Amino acid sequence: MKPEAQKILIITYYWPPAGGPGVQRWLKFVKYLPDFGFEPHVYIPENPTYPIVDVKLINEVSDEAIIIKNKIKEPYRWASFLSKSDTKKISSGIIPSKKKQSMIEKIMLWIRGNFFIPDARVLWVKPSVAFLKDYIEKHQIETIITTGPPHSLHLIGLHLKKQCNIKWIADFRDPWTTIGYHKELMLNEKSEKKHKELEKIILNSADKIIVTSPTTKGEFSKLTSKPIEVITNGYDVEKVIKTELDKKFSIAHIGSFLSDRNPRILWKALKELIKENADFAADFQLKLIGKVSEDVLDTIDEFKLGKFVTNLGYVSHDEAVSHQRSSQVLLLIEINAEETRCIIPGKLFEYMVSERPIIAIGPKASDFEGILKETNTGQFFTYYEKAQLKETILAHYQLYKENNLKVYPVGLQYYSRKSLTEKLVITCLTNN
Repeated sequence: MKPEAQKILIITYYWPPAGGPGVQRWLKFVKYLPDFGFEPHVYIPENPTYPIVDVKLINEVSDEAIIIKNKIKEPYRWASFLSKSDTKKISSGIIPSKKKQSMIEKIMLWIRGNFFIPDARVLWVKPSVAFLKDYIEKHQIETIITTGPPHSLHLIGLHLKKQCNIKWIADFRDPWTTIGYHKELMLNEKSEKKHKELEKIILNSADKIIVTSPTTKGEFSKLTSKPIEVITNGYDVEKVIKTELDKKFSIAHIGSFLSDRNPRILWKALKELIKENADFAADFQLKLIGKVSEDVLDTIDEFKLGKFVTNLGYVSHDEAVSHQRSSQVLLLIEINAEETRCIIPGKLFEYMVSERPIIAIGPKASDFEGILKETNTGQFFTYYEKAQLKETILAHYQLYKENNLKVYPVGLQYYSRKSLTEKLVITCLTNN
């Protein structure tokens, strides 16, 4: 590390050995920040309760990152005494439909929504501010970045901004009050108002806001006049052993498959293709890799697709990347709601460099639809385009039979993690 490197403090909850998409963004920014003259200090919880663990990711932490830890009080740890499985599902975002929620799940959701605002990690705010105030002064930190969810981490930035008069950037990997699961938290009127008040305070107190999609920028622009920069997630160069394509016509969904991401039009299209085409039925395989909600599995069974499913559950990031490259077709699903148009799933970018065609289903005018089109990496469908979806699956299958199913991406370099880190430096960290 060069002695003139500028010191920057990143405050994040998710960090290796945490698995899942939440850890990737800043793990990769931290990897490349030293190349641009920054010394990254990373503040993380000492004793977190991660719903997903991937110990292999520890090997990806930059040797030049200075890791700082402090203890956290985790309500999810206490809640696990009531129901370990329910606690793990809720903390990982797998919220069952209201009809299938147990009484314990309903109670936990209500407590989570109304007693822990903005989220269950809010108890980490006060001790973190006390700890980091001294650390910032001692190490002459010039800039801090908070990244959420959990959005309680932005409260740490808010207090440090006031007490240390330091440059503060708030990074929103997902929206706050318009995120998909927000309405599932059983918020009373007072709690809902508190969330919106805190969101507005954060947006108007930070020196700069970073978001991952143009739609979120538009939403936030109505709440603040502070500068907002769009920096999407991206892909990194993965050292993965080259794998052969699956022999079966495999359609793979990789990542959490939530209850609200349950595309009945897809299951219906697949059922019809299986019934109408004996060769398709013989060759077809549906691969589910990651945590899958019971609602999704029940619907798959409803359409008589169970015998075609290979459900591998959560696998390491390396294994997930390997499956992305060996599957014939990759499936990307987003919740069919107006407020989820802004969501650009992190796995989209790894999908794009896998050289496999992507079939995406989401709400009309989704931000990620444009990325698919401009990079020529897949096709997008709304939840009301079954005929077109079915036609595309069949076309992919015919190319598979001809051993000619492939994609021809363009412009992917813009979404590389190093290019995005350079954008972060130029637009947010360099003093203009």
